[in-house]
Amino acid sequence: MTVRVRYAPSPTGMLHVGGARTALFNWAWARRHGGAFVLRIEDTDKERSTEESERSILEAMEWLGMDWDEGPGVGGPFGPYHQTQRVERHLELSAKLLEEGKAYRCFCGSERITALREEQMANKQNPRYDGRCRGLSLADSTAKAEAGEEFAVRFRVPEGETGFTDHVRGDVSFQNVEVDDWIMLRSDGSPTYNFVVVCDDADMKITHVLRGEEHLVNTPKQVLLYQALGLDVPEFGHLPLMLGTDKKKLSKRTGHTSVQIYRDLGYPRDAVLNFLCLQGWALDGETEVFSVDELIKNFEVKDVSKGGAIFDAEKFQWLAGEYLRQETPAECAAHCAPYVIEAGLMSAEELAARSAWFEQVVAGMQERIRLYSELPEKIAFLFEADDALSYDEKALKNAKKHEVRGDVLAAVLENLLPMLEEGVSASALSEAGKAMLSEKGWKFPALGQPLRCALTGKAGGPDLFDVLIWLGAESSRARIESAIKRFE
Repeated sequence: MTVRVRYAPSPTGMLHVGGARTALFNWAWARRHGGAFVLRIEDTDKERSTEESERSILEAMEWLGMDWDEGPGVGGPFGPYHQTQRVERHLELSAKLLEEGKAYRCFCGSERITALREEQMANKQNPRYDGRCRGLSLADSTAKAEAGEEFAVRFRVPEGETGFTDHVRGDVSFQNVEVDDWIMLRSDGSPTYNFVVVCDDADMKITHVLRGEEHLVNTPKQVLLYQALGLDVPEFGHLPLMLGTDKKKLSKRTGHTSVQIYRDLGYPRDAVLNFLCLQGWALDGETEVFSVDELIKNFEVKDVSKGGAIFDAEKFQWLAGEYLRQETPAECAAHCAPYVIEAGLMSAEELAARSAWFEQVVAGMQERIRLYSELPEKIAFLFEADDALSYDEKALKNAKKHEVRGDVLAAVLENLLPMLEEGVSASALSEAGKAMLSEKGWKFPALGQPLRCALTGKAGGPDLFDVLIWLGAESSRARIESAIKRFE
């Protein structure tokens, strides 16, 4: 059997991280088994579906590197790949089920259905259709329809039990009496999700349906529909919910929920993929940082956990930092550049002209950032006016507690600045600084805290000797001379 899986998003918003996780597991399963990954757009919600949302979803999947073998922009042998373009086929199968008595027209209006459900709830019963129209003959229901009476089409649930094997949850069974005679076609003629998803999955030869556990309640309805149509039932795997730190279904209350937001915040793409994998699956129970190739090589649906996965934002940021630090300075600089431009620190032209300098700065900062978007704030001091550098209160307090601060900064001007002008390395400046401290009998904080305030205006940050190199002799001298005056 050739594995064929699908991801079928509704274009009603941006790509949700839960949807992205579902797509990723399907994609990895297809790639592992040399099968096909199908992308189908379920756009039957006419009021909420938009072309903008569809473009957003496709762009997010492309950014994640999840290429599809069939679907929008690619085509394929089982198209079209938009549900709204397949309505004729849906109506054809609906008519077949009506003709065979496996579905029936329901002429109960919305007022009666609402009153019925309110009565059942008042009696503490599960709301369900009472089957009033179930006994109508096909001839009688056809006559009523031709006379202009409004109707919906319901699936006739047979007696008995429905079971299936779930790749995640094992054997699952439902008593058919628990399954309502559900609506296949609404009174306006539009098909419902449970009907069209089976029609489309069957026509597209889908072999495995891997989806969120919220769809588990729909599965007996769909299995019965496959059987009624005389079609092979695909294999199922229901993935655990993604939960917030409050142990409830992930929502905006506990963090960002769309892939695009994490992309725009500067999370490395591979970190996003890695973190999504960890939401219900593990490589070996110990390794948390692994590549997409390792995912494809090892992914098994049966290894997905049944319990809900906690979306830990702190762990996500930690993972992002791990990936960011694996990059070369050139790669990291390229990823940070858009954020530096957006912050107004440098233009694209300035970055191109000073690319070697910028890579040097990024190399010194990679251990101090977790997201590409964090760099601008960390290096903003480099772009402030030398004689008007803003000092943090803590940095100024740290500097002023050293009585020898003026002597220390003067010694830097005398001993280290000439070396900086000659173009020595940061390590050479560091060694000279240590020798100077030893000769004067000063502790490092007496040098470090006044000098850091003078150069950066911050109480902490990157290596001071790197900062001297980044600023250069002229700016370093101007900042130190300004600080000597301001400290006093």
